[in-house]
Amino acid sequence: MIQKSRGAIAAGHPKAAEAGASILAAGGNAFDSAIAAVFASCVAEPMLTSVAGGGFLLAHTASGEDVLFDFFTQTPQVKKAVGRVDFYPVDANFGDTVQEFHVGLGAMATPGNFAGLLHVHQRLGRLPLKTLLEPAIDLARTGVIVDEFRAYCFTILEPILMANAAARAIYAPAGDLLKVGDKLRMPDLAETLIELAHTGVDGFYRGSLARQVVQDCAQQGGYLTQADFEQYQVIERSPLRLNYRGTTLLTNPPPSSGGALIAFALSVLSQTDVSQHKLGSVAHLRTLVEAMRVTNVARRDGFDANLYQDNLADRFLSPDHAAPYWHHFKQRVNKWGSTTHVSVIDSEGNAASVTTSNGEGSTYVIPGTQIMVNNMLGEEDLNPQGFHQWQPNQRISSMMAPTLVLKAGRVKIALGSGGSNRIRTAILQVISNMVDFQLPIEEAVAAPRIHWERETFNLEPGFDRQAIEAIADWPVKDWLWWRQPNMFFGGVHGVTVNADGTITGAGDFRRGGYDLSVF
Repeated sequence: MIQKSRGAIAAGHPKAAEAGASILAAGGNAFDSAIAAVFASCVAEPMLTSVAGGGFLLAHTASGEDVLFDFFTQTPQVKKAVGRVDFYPVDANFGDTVQEFHVGLGAMATPGNFAGLLHVHQRLGRLPLKTLLEPAIDLARTGVIVDEFRAYCFTILEPILMANAAARAIYAPAGDLLKVGDKLRMPDLAETLIELAHTGVDGFYRGSLARQVVQDCAQQGGYLTQADFEQYQVIERSPLRLNYRGTTLLTNPPPSSGGALIAFALSVLSQTDVSQHKLGSVAHLRTLVEAMRVTNVARRDGFDANLYQDNLADRFLSPDHAAPYWHHFKQRVNKWGSTTHVSVIDSEGNAASVTTSNGEGSTYVIPGTQIMVNNMLGEEDLNPQGFHQWQPNQRISSMMAPTLVLKAGRVKIALGSGGSNRIRTAILQVISNMVDFQLPIEEAVAAPRIHWERETFNLEPGFDRQAIEAIADWPVKDWLWWRQPNMFFGGVHGVTVNADGTITGAGDFRRGGYDLSVF
């Protein structure tokens, strides 16, 4: 006899998954569980997300409501002369590639995570906020053992973590950067969360915390003002909806771009039978690369420049617009971050897919809180027109794409990923692995990945290099054969409802992921 589960959760850290699982066990629903897990992630994965970051939560309720909660970061209302802004570059060395980020108080956008999580709690939660914050408070107070992946993250982002005394007090309390086996403690964050459990949104956006950030921005070269905090709003949007091989895909709509680009790539893949190829074969990779290439071409065709126009997704995904790209795709194939994610499905039929990020962190730590504020104005992927070219008081567009896959109106899969510009290709491949190849979620997430962009082909180990490079007409200038799987290729944490009704998850090992089922 199959034991009925209360639900399952997949997250970027075992402690985050345990936090969400404990809430399910206590009678909370999927939304309670996701909120608790995200707050725990702010402690256990502090370089991937933060109370002062931003994100999105895609919800499907047992009653059939679908809503995308947009609580991503907002550009400041007032600009300053660039020469007066604290804004400078740092390099993050992933081992096989180096990526430049920009930090400083001038890289900070208005935070949304705290407002968003409390908004979802008020709309869909069941248990008291204090209960949902307890796992994070306990983690912050007692500490989290640094594992191999977290130590790797710290090494990559050492220039940020060692930039000032407040950051060093968290990540190098004895002088050297924390390493595997050390304990990361954040007692000030624990006290801050206890206080915020009582004061709520006003305590974060209208109290002494916001006033301190505003004062430091005025004196040290940041943009944020009191109006930025007080006027921040969580936005509820209708999810972008796409049919793919008998399933319904729900994902993040514009002005964020990741969901629409995933939807376009899937519409391209739908023009051929992907499952006719062996998973990971040359023919399969050629199909994926061509879908990625065609999507990037279509993206340049008026998509990025029109992100804030009404009905953009309808026009972008319409057959009239997509048909020429489908045609080019069929001609070719018939002859290739710092973010974290939580997915939860409960036994009632509720599902939450939530992606949050702090960028890499701005280096600025709010005094007395151990909360590092985001650096979204310093993320190249989020500023495609160039740094300091953002429009004031505008929701920043993101590649984040929390996604749900429905079958006959019921949630089948909840998933999402970190990974900056690789988010969309990581999610695309996992969905295709599950829908086209019918892989179990554990295998779909673990399968080696590729990423093609700007004529550069990144491949994880596991593919036949000799056979692939023997083909002459790849649309590739540079080949990057990674020596081992890497967080560069995203971190897809997903949960699925199996054919027998059981609910299971898969945490992506590339980002230290972990999953738990609750009975």
